[in-house]
Amino acid sequence: MASTSTMTAEAAALRHFLDAQRASALAILDGLTDEQLRTSVLPSGWTPLGLIKHLAYAERHWFQRVFRGTVADVPWPDDDEELMTSAHPVAEVFAFYREQCERGNALLATTPLDAKPAGRHGGNADDETADLRGIVLHMIEETARHLGHLDAARELLDGRTGLGPR
Repeated sequence: MASTSTMTAEAAALRHFLDAQRASALAILDGLTDEQLRTSVLPSGWTPLGLIKHLAYAERHWFQRVFRGTVADVPWPDDDEELMTSAHPVAEVFAFYREQCERGNALLATTPLDAKPAGRHGGNADDETADLRGIVLHMIEETARHLGHLDAARELLDGRTGLGPR
């Protein structure tokens, strides 16, 4: 994307907080083995790798499908976006997450926060987000919410706690 940055101080602050949450998700899982990343430790069955895939799809959904009105292809055309596990190679899932984060950041760097979405979230008008600001705030909340899940999974997998960027 070769646009001039129109990022305001507010947008920069929102991006800072979103990037911090994203970095924490990756840091919490750093050092886990392939097997641990694919291990469910809770009855619901989700895995740490599946949760990263979920966060990638959430980034894709909100910044591309909802805001832009179009989405780029995914590396796994037959993947179930709702499934909170993943049989895909670990490096591919993490690369997909990072790519979706970069796409969101590029949009945030070149688009006013009060810009209106071109797409829709769902069928209910009450579920719609009014502008890019609302989408960024939602993604901060969505990512932060799942950090608690990842923290708990990490502790159950290997006993480590307090992980993430300082």
